[in-house]
Amino acid sequence: MTAINGRTGGGTQAGVTTAGSGTGGRPEAGTVAWFHCFAGVAGDMALGSLLDAGADLDEVRRLVGRLPIGGWELAVEPVLRGGIACTRAVVTADGAGDRTWAAIDRMLVEASLPPRAVSRARAVFRLLAEVEGRLHGCDPAAVHFHEVGGHDAVVDVVGTAAALEVLGVERVFASAVAVGTGMVRAAHGVLPNPAPAVVRLLTGVPTYGRPTALELTTPTGAALMAALATTFGPMPPMTVTATGFGAGSRELEELPNCTQVVLGAPQTAAGGADGGQPVTVLEVNVDDATGEQLAFAVSALLEAGAHDAWVTPVVMKKGRPGHVVHVLADPARTGRLRQVLRDATGTLGVREAGATRWPAARQLTVVEVLGEPVAVKVSGRRVKPEFDDVARVAAATGRPVGEIASLAEQAFRQRRPER
Repeated sequence: MTAINGRTGGGTQAGVTTAGSGTGGRPEAGTVAWFHCFAGVAGDMALGSLLDAGADLDEVRRLVGRLPIGGWELAVEPVLRGGIACTRAVVTADGAGDRTWAAIDRMLVEASLPPRAVSRARAVFRLLAEVEGRLHGCDPAAVHFHEVGGHDAVVDVVGTAAALEVLGVERVFASAVAVGTGMVRAAHGVLPNPAPAVVRLLTGVPTYGRPTALELTTPTGAALMAALATTFGPMPPMTVTATGFGAGSRELEELPNCTQVVLGAPQTAAGGADGGQPVTVLEVNVDDATGEQLAFAVSALLEAGAHDAWVTPVVMKKGRPGHVVHVLADPARTGRLRQVLRDATGTLGVREAGATRWPAARQLTVVEVLGEPVAVKVSGRRVKPEFDDVARVAAATGRPVGEIASLAEQAFRQRRPER
């Protein structure tokens, strides 16, 4: 076992190698990662799979070490799970954690991590906070994380985001996610398996159960997949460059207890590297919905995992005014989104068409405006602050939203002058 000590900031001990099957070296530009969750997924399993696939342990440790927390150790251990050579990521910590989402979010913003790693880690914890807030009827900002607030879970999430960055992964995909059965013990007592938080986190994600009385998928693992993966289903077309297996904590008789990750360069089905992403377009025509109902439908569709949703006015038969509700979605989510469309609009039918999209490369970073963090989306020369953050800062400072947005864009351009 190789230990990386978060207290000392020391590097990997000399002469140590991992059990990874990755190729090592500099990552290819435009790398994609597909997580195969045939035995579920947990935070340590996702991190272990990326380390097994070749993410440099020293570099991952160095990035996680930028967090303002101490007293933790990250170790890797080569193990067998069902006869498969895997890497187990083991995080030990002196202190437990009971942090609020707001505290974790500020910690991530203030850490000097790569912008994409920050945005990925923030997205995971934001999703966890939203789900916990719904389950317990409280404001997400005030949610106290128990299991996922400890040093180990924070290191698992930030370590996974850091490992993706080290490997140059631009897009994340995942298979359907397996869950177990029976009962599990958590901070709130004995809960059904899968736990309520896991079920909520996997809303809109293809999921299936295995007759295994073990928590195959944890809240942290579910949040990582739900927040980071853009597409769910079979392995997408790619030229494979590396693969790795992250081990669960115990051996199982019925299946290998591990999560697989496959890395590669994106390809079309015919082998061309154009990076097109298959999507589904769902549409319904409605002529009896109010503006409030249409707004609710768009909000519900986005919350259920649609890439985008919008409404266009049309003239229907007999000259009646109406609207078309459009949904752009991952093909794996269409079943859930069809039902949301029916429930939200009262339509009697939904039509579906296949399409391909080519999303422009973009990144999320964070700037500071009047002492508050604001997420900023950057693509080419376009800089767009996230409106939710802009509105939050405007409300806190009493300044107009337009002024806050302008200050955020200005802060980004001062940090990275145009060339």
